[in-house]
Amino acid sequence: MLVWLDAEKEALRARARELAETRVAPRAAEIDRSERYPFDHLGHLREAGFLGIALPRSLGGQGGDFLDCVLVIEEMARACGVTGRIAVETNMGAISAIMAYGDEAQKRMAANLLLAGDKPAICITEPEAGSAASWMTTRADRKDGRFVLNGRKHWITGGGVSKLHLIFARAFDEEGSELGIAGFIAVRGEDRGLTVGRREPTMGLRGIPETEIIFENLELDASRLLLPEGDYSAGFRRLMEAYNSQRTGAAAVALGIAQGALDHAVAFIKTRRQFGRPVAEFQGLQWMVAEATTRLEGARALIWKAASSAGRDGRLFPDALMAAQAKLAAAEAAIAVTNDALQMLGAAGYSRNNPLERMVRDARMFTIGGGTREVLRNLIAARTLGMSLPQTRDGWLAVEERERAASAAA
Repeated sequence: MLVWLDAEKEALRARARELAETRVAPRAAEIDRSERYPFDHLGHLREAGFLGIALPRSLGGQGGDFLDCVLVIEEMARACGVTGRIAVETNMGAISAIMAYGDEAQKRMAANLLLAGDKPAICITEPEAGSAASWMTTRADRKDGRFVLNGRKHWITGGGVSKLHLIFARAFDEEGSELGIAGFIAVRGEDRGLTVGRREPTMGLRGIPETEIIFENLELDASRLLLPEGDYSAGFRRLMEAYNSQRTGAAAVALGIAQGALDHAVAFIKTRRQFGRPVAEFQGLQWMVAEATTRLEGARALIWKAASSAGRDGRLFPDALMAAQAKLAAAEAAIAVTNDALQMLGAAGYSRNNPLERMVRDARMFTIGGGTREVLRNLIAARTLGMSLPQTRDGWLAVEERERAASAAA
């Protein structure tokens, strides 16, 4: 499936690039140095109509699609990786899940918070449940028509600045029987029992906090339960499908950072002279540029394809296989391209007077967060082989037992 941009999308992309170059890029280095959340950049996104791009117009959004979102995200990330990440979470992920599965009151509340300038947080990862998300221990106990949440999340992007939180927790009925994993909507500052823990000092993307979020008897009305139609087990699977939009958005950030690094390096080598000529005339650097552009165009094609798969064949979100391929390709390309771009600048690239060292640090996160490259490879292999590839020690035994039971029943 090839994706070509029509005039409307090209205009959106150009408008995003102008904003990134004029308002976002000048502050990127300061955001990294200060490690402060750029509320002003969030304001720029809001003024430009780049918050809630895919929200329906009836809720104040732009009525766009996920391809519109990734076009804007890439342009922001070319100038500032932190702003690119903000653009992801104000357009995809938690807000996408609520728009797909929430009731009208939930959608309205989420849209109002977002369009007022909030960056929603999605709370899945725990200290002992990272890649193994289904092993989470945060629990929600049903009591007198409400749910009481207790537990701890970690590496929550935007902790301390986000108001809207989509929390994944194990739900239990009033008799203590487990129902399954469900999503719950909480608002920091309004719902007692949600507190922000320690902030993790990060290598890159320093302007957006990564923190613990702690739940201590967080009481939520049953109306805050976000559960797609069906039982809790099916609900968790479908809620996790929303993460394919977040994953596609993360791929766009990695791509944007790498494209920005390459743009900077190309401009440099065309003017930098050694041995009496521009260093761009040296074949070694030319091959690095050729390799970088090929990597980035390949990643871009995968991202656009994944984003455009939403809405096809009844999908609410990008296809899981396509999103994983896009994220894997973009994350690995970003590490390679930013490192090569720094190399092209030589000592100048190693200096903090140039953005390359920041871009190298920012790019490194994307083979870890949002699905490690190892987990993504497992997912891609499983989908390609048409096989279940369990990771637990007894996983294969469980698969064999199910297959024997199915054969016996047949």
